[in-house]
Amino acid sequence: MYRIVQQNLLGCIQAILLAKYDVTLAQLAVEQPPTIALGELALPVAFELAKRLRKAPRVIAAELAEELKAALPEGVASVEVAGAGYLNIRLDRAAAVRQIAADVHADIGGPGFRLIEHTSINPNKAAHIGHLRNAILGDTFQRLLRPDAYKRGYEVGVQNYIDNTGVQLADVVVGLVHLEGKTLASTRELLTELIETNQRIDFYCWDLYARVSQWYTADANEAAARKQIRLDTLHALEAGGNETAEIADLISTAVLHRHLQTMQRLGIEYDFLPRESEILTLHFWDAARALMIEKGVLYLETLGKNKGCYVMRRAGTSEDIAVADSSLPDEDAKVIVRSNGTVTYVGKDIAYHLWKFGLLPGKDFGYKPFYEYQEDGEPARTCWISTVDGVDPHPTFGKADAIYNVIDSRQNDPQNNVIQALRGMGYTDAADRYTHFSYEMVALTPRCAMELGYTVSEEDQARAYIEVSGRKGFGVKADDLLDRLIAAAKAQVDTRNPEIDDAGRLTIATQIAVGALRYFMLRFTRNTVIAFDFKDALSFEGETGPYVQYAIVRASNIFRKAGTTEAAALAAVADLDLSVLEGEEGNSLWETWLLASKLTLLIEQAIATAEPAYLAKYAFQLAQQFNNFYHRHHVLNETDAGRRALLLGTAAVARREMVRALGYLGIEAPPVM
Repeated sequence: MYRIVQQNLLGCIQAILLAKYDVTLAQLAVEQPPTIALGELALPVAFELAKRLRKAPRVIAAELAEELKAALPEGVASVEVAGAGYLNIRLDRAAAVRQIAADVHADIGGPGFRLIEHTSINPNKAAHIGHLRNAILGDTFQRLLRPDAYKRGYEVGVQNYIDNTGVQLADVVVGLVHLEGKTLASTRELLTELIETNQRIDFYCWDLYARVSQWYTADANEAAARKQIRLDTLHALEAGGNETAEIADLISTAVLHRHLQTMQRLGIEYDFLPRESEILTLHFWDAARALMIEKGVLYLETLGKNKGCYVMRRAGTSEDIAVADSSLPDEDAKVIVRSNGTVTYVGKDIAYHLWKFGLLPGKDFGYKPFYEYQEDGEPARTCWISTVDGVDPHPTFGKADAIYNVIDSRQNDPQNNVIQALRGMGYTDAADRYTHFSYEMVALTPRCAMELGYTVSEEDQARAYIEVSGRKGFGVKADDLLDRLIAAAKAQVDTRNPEIDDAGRLTIATQIAVGALRYFMLRFTRNTVIAFDFKDALSFEGETGPYVQYAIVRASNIFRKAGTTEAAALAAVADLDLSVLEGEEGNSLWETWLLASKLTLLIEQAIATAEPAYLAKYAFQLAQQFNNFYHRHHVLNETDAGRRALLLGTAAVARREMVRALGYLGIEAPPVM
C-alpha cells in the first residue's frame, strides 16, 4: 500500500511540475519525517527547484501544496509545508489500514530474462563457509526477482558455473595419481568404496587437497618437478580425451553432486550448470575471438613485453595508444591470448558472457538433466548441465536481458575487463545490464575457531577475525557448520518442547539453524567482511534470524490462545471503527501497520541496489516493532471488542509481513521455538 501511495504522489507531483513550471525531474527524493506525528512522507522537491526557479524553497513548497490540495492523490489525507520548504504528507490512516489488511500492494516485475550466476564452487573439495555467503546472496536475490504469488516478478534463470578444467581440480588429480597412485580404474573403485562405507568424496578431497598443496613445496629439490607435474595435469584437463581428464571428470561430477545436496539443505537450487569443459570443447572462444577481432577490441601486440600476445585495452586506456604496430605499445593492456596460444581466464569469461547475452553467433551448449529437486506435493524440478550433444527438448539460458554475477570482490578486475570488452564491441546495453554482485570474505571469530577445535594463538585470540584457508587445511566445511548449528538449536528445542516428537523437534531445529545461518550471511552489506560466530548467529536477542522467527512464534501464539486465525483477524478489520488510529494514542498501532506496508518498497530497493541486506534489516525492524507492540498492548486481556479486534489485526499484519520477508531471505517460520 505504501509504495502505491508513494508512486501516485510522485506521479501527481511530476504532473504539477510540468504544468506549472515546465520542469521535469528525472528523480524525486522521498524522505520520512523524524516523527510519525509530522506525517508519513516528506518531499524535499522545493529545495531541488529553488535555484532553477529563483525562488525560496518555502515559497515553492507553498505553491506545490496548494496544487496538491486541489486534487489529493488517493490515500493522502493532507499536505503541509514544514521547515524551510519540505512538503509533509499525511496519509488517511483508516483507509490505509483497510487496504493493508486486504493485502493491497504495489506489484514488482516486468519483461525480460534475468540470469543470476552464483555459488560456482571449484568441484575439487567440500563447500566451505565462504561459499555459503556467495550462494545465500545469489539465492536470496533470485527469490526477490522470481515470480510468485505476491508479485509478477521477472523470468529468472539461476546458473552455477562449474570450472571442471581448472588448477584446483588439477591439484586433486595430482594428489590421486602422484600421492596415492590411483589410476582411472582404481579411482572408480575409490568412489564405489566411499559410497559403500558411507563416506563423502567431497570430504575425502578436502583432506587430499590440503595434502597436495603442502607436497608441492615440501621438498625444495623437487619443487620445480612437482610444479611441472601440476602444469602437465592442468594441460591434460584442458585438452580432454585422456585418462587424466577422465579421472578429473569422475571426481568433479561426484563432488558436484555433493555440492548440490549441501546447498539443497539451505533451500538453494539451480536451473543450469554450465561447465568450462564444454566452453572449450564447443569452441566458444574461437567464435568470441573472431568477433572481438572484427569489432577491433582484440589485436596482436607486436612490440614490448606483450609481443606475440593478443591483447585488449583496459578500461580508461586511451584508444590512440593501443593500436597494432604502434610505436607506443600499451604495456598495461590485458593479455587475452598468451604468446604460446593459450587463452586466459578473462578470454574464456568474455566468450561465456557473450553467450549469456545471446551475442555469440551459432554457439550454445548441449543440455542434459543432471539433478532433480522434489518437494512434497510439487512436480519435480530439473537442474540441467552442459554437455556436447545433449537431449531435446531442453530449456535455453543464453538469452539474458540482464545478468548478475555473484563473485567475490577479488575478481573486480576480471569482471571489469569483461564489461569493457562488451562495451568495446559496441554492446553498450549489455554492458550496462551486467552487474558484478561482489562481496567480501567470510572469516571466523577467534571464539568460533576454538569451538571448532582449532588451536588459536594468544595473538590471534585478540583479533577481530581469523581468515580461513582450505589450501592450508584451516576452514569450515559447510555441512559441518550446518550440523553444529542444528545440534545447538535442537538442544534448545528439546528442552523447551519435550511434548513434540523427535522428528518434529529436528525439523524445527533445522528451520532455526538455517534461519540463523542465512540471516547472519545477509544482515551485513556486501562490502563488509563477516566474522562468523555460532553464538551470535543463534542468539534470540539482537539482529538475528532466530529473533525474527521468535517474534513470528509470539504472534502465532496470540491467535492460538485467542481461538482465531491470522486470516480472520485481517478480514475483521474491514468493519472496524478505526478512528482510534488518529492522535497520539493511535500512533503506536499505526506505526506497526505503516512499517508492515513497506515490504514492496524494500524489495524494490534491494533489487535496485543488489543489496539483500536492506530486506534483512527490514525484517529485523518489523520484528522489533511487533515486539514493542506485544509488550505495550495486552491483546488477550483487552475487554473492548472493537479494540481487541484491531489489536488482533495489528498482530496479524505484522506476522504476515514478517513471514513474507523471511521467505524472501530463504528462511522458514517454525511453529514453536
